[in-house]
Amino acid sequence: MIISYGRRFIFVHIPKTAGTAMALALEGRAMKDDLMLGDTPKALKRRRRLKDVQAAGRLWKHSTLSDIEGLVTAEEIGSFFTFTLVRNPWDRMVSYYHWLKDQSFAHPAVKLAQELEFQGFAQHPQTVNSFRSNPYASYLTFRSQERASCFIRIENFEEDAQPLFDHLGFSLSLTRVNASDRKADYRAYYDEKTSAAVAEACAQDIARFQYSF
Repeated sequence: MIISYGRRFIFVHIPKTAGTAMALALEGRAMKDDLMLGDTPKALKRRRRLKDVQAAGRLWKHSTLSDIEGLVTAEEIGSFFTFTLVRNPWDRMVSYYHWLKDQSFAHPAVKLAQELEFQGFAQHPQTVNSFRSNPYASYLTFRSQERASCFIRIENFEEDAQPLFDHLGFSLSLTRVNASDRKADYRAYYDEKTSAAVAEACAQDIARFQYSF
């Protein structure tokens, strides 16, 4: 997450949606008072600015709008340009699975990914419930109201990001980072049942952003 008072924007980083690439692009044009929650170089250097800050939720790279109340006022959340990146859910599921398999911290999702093959992981009730309970819009919801100025599909970046570029006064490009060791075509990982499980879990996002398998 990045909060820029000078440029009046909030970037919300949804997991496994090329958010680190966006954070790095924004860092390249960062202002001195920008707050950065994450593990990119400038975010690590500025982490001390968040010491002793009291906020409504956890302050980390994947904080939601609801989490940052206290760090940012309700008025700022309502008036800043608030945006995020989204990704085809079938592709995102594959990326998420491979990322989990490489982790060593204790978490139910890590344990599940390391115990199961992809199809079992994607169809598991724990995974389905997690994705169903956290649609993209939930990350940009504040006091039960969606506050998104812009959702940017990474597959349609140049067109979808134009409102952001207009707000910033300059354009950005994304460089691929944190790529998983996986097949390029996500469809190769799926059978009919696994595809249907993701379709059910992510039905809201698929309909809203016009994704298809």
